[in-house]
Amino acid sequence: MSGVVRLDDAVRRAQRGDAAAFEHVYKTHAPAIHQLCRRMCGDDRIARELVQDVFVRAWERLSSFRGESAFGTWLHRLAVNVVLGQLRSGTRHAGRLSAITETSSAIRSPESGADARIDLEAALTRLPERARTVYLLHDVYGYSHDEIASATGMAAATSRVQLWRAHRALMRLLDR
Repeated sequence: MSGVVRLDDAVRRAQRGDAAAFEHVYKTHAPAIHQLCRRMCGDDRIARELVQDVFVRAWERLSSFRGESAFGTWLHRLAVNVVLGQLRSGTRHAGRLSAITETSSAIRSPESGADARIDLEAALTRLPERARTVYLLHDVYGYSHDEIASATGMAAATSRVQLWRAHRALMRLLDR
């Protein structure tokens, strides 16, 4: 696609099958979707795979986007559903465990040999999966507990408990 193209024009063109327009949409949204996937799954390699899954599904379902919300909002919801589906299926569980182990090992400071202060990203990878998911969806992305319950299949009360657990665990991890 040459020249400057408005994103909503690119989305409409992509809906009509224009692959170059969809590439523009991909390049515009991929960084934010990658960040969301990485935060939710805790592993950069898996996040890159999930981004590809999200955009394949977006291409397949582009005709269902009616423009009632911003395209980024629609894509974000799709990404959350893709990540939650993968986490529920357990197909990437082994990769996530090794990533958490690697992250925990990387927390040591090479200069001092002492444990370095854990940053939020590293602390998030150490949260239990459900607590991390609820924390991200609620505190970072602004989902209500009812929306989280709908997306994850857990009760809204369970979402509240998981958020409380996440806050408590993060406070412990970040106070070290």
